[in-house]
Amino acid sequence: MSIKLIKASYEYQDLIVDMLKEWIDYNNNHPEANTSPASIFKNDYHNFDYYINSLDLKNPKPGLVEDSTFFALDVERNKMVGAINIRHKLNDYLLNYGGHIGDGIRPSERKKGYATKIIGLALKECQKLNIDKVLLVCDKDNIGSAKSIKNNGAILENEIVKDGKTIQRYWIEIK
Repeated sequence: MSIKLIKASYEYQDLIVDMLKEWIDYNNNHPEANTSPASIFKNDYHNFDYYINSLDLKNPKPGLVEDSTFFALDVERNKMVGAINIRHKLNDYLLNYGGHIGDGIRPSERKKGYATKIIGLALKECQKLNIDKVLLVCDKDNIGSAKSIKNNGAILENEIVKDGKTIQRYWIEIK
């Protein structure tokens, strides 16, 4: 498995759009679906220029933080398999419920080990941003997400309840 994180560009437009079509269709038919990372769904990809130029939050409004979005490319298969959003710092909401990293794998590629791999690659991006202690969170009932987080050396700090759901908060120290 050869995965690399890439920034959205016209070079990868067809691969990104193919993934988004599948993922959006899945989410529309599964209202309970996790829509992480939200950054890839916030804008319409049909205007691709606007889409790629609006993925990263560079000048956040009050209450938001700067972030960077990457897509996960399976190089051997030339297929986009997921996406990662890295928040450059934590505000109160992210400290409790969101964490530094939001990740997701396209529906047809889940349960193949991609999430573990792209979280590991995201940790390297966090290092570049001088984030030395990374918070990741997931719903307690999302066993796959918890597994991919723990596979990267995360330590469970605690669980909190929000809107009737138990959220697990994990930390990874980058050395």
